[in-house]
Amino acid sequence: MRRAGILNRHLAGALAELGHGHGVLVCDAGMPIPQGPRVVDLAFRAGVPSFAEVLDGLLAELVVEGATAATELREANPAAAELLDDRFPDLALVPHERLKELSWGAHLVVRTGEARPYANVLLRCGVFF
Repeated sequence: MRRAGILNRHLAGALAELGHGHGVLVCDAGMPIPQGPRVVDLAFRAGVPSFAEVLDGLLAELVVEGATAATELREANPAAAELLDDRFPDLALVPHERLKELSWGAHLVVRTGEARPYANVLLRCGVFF
């Protein structure tokens, strides 16, 4: 049994399979999930777990070389925009429809219980060396 880090066995296993360049979509409860990528659904109730909790847990485990979010985030969800700006100074922004298209290429989707709009980010895995 692990004593720290991500304890969810499905998520921990999926993270171990990631490689350089793989995409990980961290999304709110309302984001359409495409067919194809592995999905770990952590949503329990509206808001639980939050986008911020899941994102920070993932960032503690992953090397991330880039991140993309929806342009609409800035106006519709300033708190999530601030969170992403803080975590990713070079955050790329695209229209929400384009983010949904990009999510089809993700290797992994992690669905949170977040119930605020546009709390979605597509992470691009890097390498630790």
